[in-house]
Amino acid sequence: MESKTASESFIIMNELVLPNDTNTFGNLMGGRLMYWMDIAAGIASGKHCNAPCMTASVDNLSFKNPIKLGNIVHIEAQVSRAFNTSMEVHLRVWGEDSLHQYRYESNEAYFTFVALDPNGKPRKVPALIPETAEEQALYDGALRRRQLRLILAGKMNPDDASELRALFFKS
Repeated sequence: MESKTASESFIIMNELVLPNDTNTFGNLMGGRLMYWMDIAAGIASGKHCNAPCMTASVDNLSFKNPIKLGNIVHIEAQVSRAFNTSMEVHLRVWGEDSLHQYRYESNEAYFTFVALDPNGKPRKVPALIPETAEEQALYDGALRRRQLRLILAGKMNPDDASELRALFFKS
């Protein structure tokens, strides 16, 4: 299986915030944004492994600024690291106020997707090659984020999380 670069999975998805997408404050509902982000992450992970993928986890979804009715949502998604059968996808979200001509940061998140074979079972995914300094930083941090996800899910003993422990304990 041939490795792929992070940039090969990069996608941009755009949506217009309509009245049915907003809450009583005229802001895009968080659940609607998560739905769009899930679609974008699914497309990016599918591009990386050329297979159908399913969402395994969503973490570190940070809401920085609300996106208003009538604004455009820009979602960028890219695989930040591939493991055995799973991939971490990093997403960034911006809102754009077309009327006042400015763009603003709204959200950032990490989603984990698992590649599936024709029988719906997890299958191996290609390794990921980071090319830029930013891609390398995301790649390096992905193992620590993965260990934290596994600990919180009760699938890993904290004592076994060597990458994560290295942040807190000096040898």
